[in-house]
Amino acid sequence: MKKGTLYGVGVGPGDPELMTLKAVRIIRECEVAAIPSKEKETCVAYGIARRAVPELEKKKILGVRMPMTRDQKILEDSYEKAAKQVKEQLDQGKNVAFLTLGDPCIYSTYLYVHERVKAEGYPVEIINGIPSFCAVSAKLKEGLVNRSQKLFVIPASYQEDTMPAEEGTYVYMKAGRKTGELAGAIQKNGETFVMVENCGMDGERIIRNREEIPERPSYYSMVIVKKEETKKQAAKAAE
Repeated sequence: MKKGTLYGVGVGPGDPELMTLKAVRIIRECEVAAIPSKEKETCVAYGIARRAVPELEKKKILGVRMPMTRDQKILEDSYEKAAKQVKEQLDQGKNVAFLTLGDPCIYSTYLYVHERVKAEGYPVEIINGIPSFCAVSAKLKEGLVNRSQKLFVIPASYQEDTMPAEEGTYVYMKAGRKTGELAGAIQKNGETFVMVENCGMDGERIIRNREEIPERPSYYSMVIVKKEETKKQAAKAAE
């Protein structure tokens, strides 16, 4: 029997209207949809996709447990189990659309499953989605970078020293509970920031003042800093 194909499908940052036409088509065509949660009712990616593809409710949903932990042993075990679940469907000739927030290529848990399935010779594909930091930039009605400016994308919860060092735009993804601490350090460093919480989802907020940051920010919080050293030096020289 011909094996099915695993598709890593990016459903975008939150707004179902930002899902690509290809993502919608692949979800519709696949017999099975895998989600990074045991229950579809609590899965953010599923909730986004369902609003763009209502027929998703009638498909077989494969709930894959992806624990929020840094314990490497627990993580490796969960990835192996997830890959096994997916392969069982592929061995039956069924195509599987694995739903993931944003783009599957950017800090996505899906990639750990993708790599294991691919290594065993199964056909795999990645369907790009709009990255959250692009959606945030559009929400702020401004660009991320211009001309020769550099763009730095940083997983804030995994970094100790996260302060901007050189000129460019710094995107701190998944800042979560570190948001307040991060914002304070940024301001102390002489930079300004903007925080966007739940972009494109319920509870979306734009915050530019550290005092307004909630005690427990959403996991889907992002902080953007634009360090313009050249501009500052020019202004100082002109004084």
